Amino acid sequence: MHKHSEIIISLNLIFKYNNDMFTTCLGVIIRIFSNSYLNVFQKILTTRGEKSSVVNFYTYLGLSLIGLFFINKINFTPDIAFNVLIMGLLGALGNYFIIKALSIGELSTLAPINSYKPIVALIIGIFYLKEIPSLAALIGIIMIIAGTGFVLDRNNAPDKKAIFYRVLALIFSGTEAIFIKKVILLSDITSAFFLWTFSGLIFSLFFVLAGRNKLKISSYKYQLFLILSVGIMQYATNYVFSKINVSYALALFQLSTLLSVFLGVNIFHETGLIKKLAGALIMAAGACIIILS
Repeated sequence: MHKHSEIIISLNLIFKYNNDMFTTCLGVIIRIFSNSYLNVFQKILTTRGEKSSVVNFYTYLGLSLIGLFFINKINFTPDIAFNVLIMGLLGALGNYFIIKALSIGELSTLAPINSYKPIVALIIGIFYLKEIPSLAALIGIIMIIAGTGFVLDRNNAPDKKAIFYRVLALIFSGTEAIFIKKVILLSDITSAFFLWTFSGLIFSLFFVLAGRNKLKISSYKYQLFLILSVGIMQYATNYVFSKINVSYALALFQLSTLLSVFLGVNIFHETGLIKKLAGALIMAAGACIIILS
């Protein structure tokens, strides 16, 4: 009888492990696709003349309006408030500079630069979340970063400013990821999601007012698509963060580079597919090492 109980417990643990692995992988896949397409919508909006800060504001506003239906279920403590304020500021800055970069640079060139984000999260995560990476995971992260050398066009002068904006964006969003994880640990996935939208709304409005931009947008369809894709992306991100180390998750998310390269070439007629694809495949190999670790 005792052995029978042990077998049942072991089977339950195996099932739970496999179920968690499946849902985590599904979350990563959803995040990869939604993130790639939200970058497309951001680029479309800015190429149509929409202001980066205004696009950013309406994205947070749309998600915050949805969040009003859930606000009575959110627990708010001083510790959560501190982390939410930092998260909101970093998130609004990160999204603003991503949109700014996409307004003047190529999607297929800028997307792979995001591969440096796991390093930002790795360094801060060691001290703030006590997340210590394994040697195999470090090798995977290094491979992902090495792949960016194939996709960056260093001779393309017009992209240098866009690359600078993209680097700023990854620093802010990479640091933001640590505080998102902290808020998840202090509350739950859904609460962290809507606290992210509300805090981002406040800071994004500040950027609009500071830039003296009118809250005017004409491409409603693409703005709506952007709101939906950002919402799906962020909720999937929160779920994956709740399951694995932030630096691991951010490294796996870089698989979206493969999709972004194809989207940039096919939608915006960008060049250098083979070289960029080679770099993206190196990143994919690095991500596989992280999964296996």
